[in-house]
Amino acid sequence: MRVEGRAYARAGLLGNPSDGYFGKIIAVSVKNFSAEVALEESDALRILTPEYDGNTFDSLKDLVDGVSLYGYYGGVRLVKAGIKRFYQHCQDREIRLADRNFSLTYSSTIPRQLGLGGSSAIITAVMRALMAFYDVEIPQPILPTLILEAERDELGINAGFMDRVIQVYEGCVFMDLDREIVQAQGFGRYQRLDPGSLPPLYLAYKPDLGKVSGLVLNPIREGFERGDPVVLEALRRLAALAEEGKEALLRRDRERLRALMDENFDLRSRIMPINEENLSLIRAARACGASAKFAGSGGSLIGLYEDERMFADLSRALGEQQALVIKPVVV
Repeated sequence: MRVEGRAYARAGLLGNPSDGYFGKIIAVSVKNFSAEVALEESDALRILTPEYDGNTFDSLKDLVDGVSLYGYYGGVRLVKAGIKRFYQHCQDREIRLADRNFSLTYSSTIPRQLGLGGSSAIITAVMRALMAFYDVEIPQPILPTLILEAERDELGINAGFMDRVIQVYEGCVFMDLDREIVQAQGFGRYQRLDPGSLPPLYLAYKPDLGKVSGLVLNPIREGFERGDPVVLEALRRLAALAEEGKEALLRRDRERLRALMDENFDLRSRIMPINEENLSLIRAARACGASAKFAGSGGSLIGLYEDERMFADLSRALGEQQALVIKPVVV
């Protein structure tokens, strides 16, 4: 018996990073990149690591480059955390699991540590594969919360709902993460939006800007927990941007959406440090006439462009800074 699970990259369109602070978000799935997990029945439970997560290197430089790009732990800890949380969920609900083991393999084409949801995609794919292997159904609104708990509670990753919700629901989704709602039911209100209402979007990423997103977001977490009024007001406004953006999408008001996306980045830059390389990408994209904001925690941008000429200008200008520019597939 062999089953597979898959999850796609994601990009925050508006509101991020308020998703970790009872805010509101619009996000899209990016089907250009994905994480895949396969389970095959076996005598013992095995996690087989891909070459990029292994411990064999061609040189000292190869080791250092690998650690810089993938971190010290790679995907194995994500796989283990996902398996543990799935098992605990089944135990808590007295769901009987078949007595059989599996060998698990995983792979990902999602650029690592660039704010495109690569970590959560691996866990989402693990959950989907486990659900298929053991014939277990987890309600769609609950699944993102389990994935978040695997990262936040098992691994101590500073994370919010956005990645997990959009990777479970896919397409384009508005998320209302009001504190009372989340605390009462364990998840927010999730509303699908028509991807056909989206204007032309570009996604740009610079491979050598990789970083651990949880660490990048720590200054916001610290400000939130100590009640910093600047941080709290910025998070409130970020959530409002998502609400206004939803209305702009429904009206197909491209200019309003452009302004909201630019404001999203400008607000964010007030409450967390932005390195010069990321700022340079934002400036270059805006100089071409496009809007520009972080797709996640940095290293990748998302924005609106007007026409093919502007897209060509973006590709050239950002390419001069060693960034790659694509058109995200959102369906």
